[in-house]
Amino acid sequence: MAYPAIQGPSGLRPVKMLSGVSFVGLTRHYKIASGYATNIFYGDAVKLVTGGTVEREAADAAMTYIGIFLGCTYTDPNLKYKLFSQFYPANTAATDIEAYVSDTADVLFKVAIVSSNETIGSMAQSDVGANAALVDNTGDVNTGNSRVAVSESTATTNTLPVRIVSLVEETKNADGEYTEALVKWNDGHQFNSTTGV
Repeated sequence: MAYPAIQGPSGLRPVKMLSGVSFVGLTRHYKIASGYATNIFYGDAVKLVTGGTVEREAADAAMTYIGIFLGCTYTDPNLKYKLFSQFYPANTAATDIEAYVSDTADVLFKVAIVSSNETIGSMAQSDVGANAALVDNTGDVNTGNSRVAVSESTATTNTLPVRIVSLVEETKNADGEYTEALVKWNDGHQFNSTTGV
């Protein structure tokens, strides 16, 4: 059976540790402030903010992140019972919102490669080891998934947020290039910073 063609970006998906050990779903729970006004999708980066809560972090060169959002729980203000959700819907009024966050600094993420916005692009083997920018597309409220991707343009620039660790072999195309990559965080992880929030 052939590997399915990549239809579009689906955020940062933790798959293994830098050491090669499989990612086993280890997450930490962080609070989201009641009424926080921005959607957070499965696979989006989040940051820790003043007050001890997390918020969505824009995928750009200046990002400071604590990890990747992998869903949440909260008591629905209308239904009055606890929901487990793929994404956090903006403006949810609840006092018990908890985000599940993969916050380990040395985790590797599988991510789609794009040439611009959500248009699938590719990378060559020679891109392994380079740094790359993330492309901050709007998430999908129907699936709850992020649409963040990695740019096919790579560089040695030390301000870019991720490093290309390897390419996903199953996505190799007829040109010998790849449409998904495994990436790791560069400097900027909040656990590695001496500056508090």
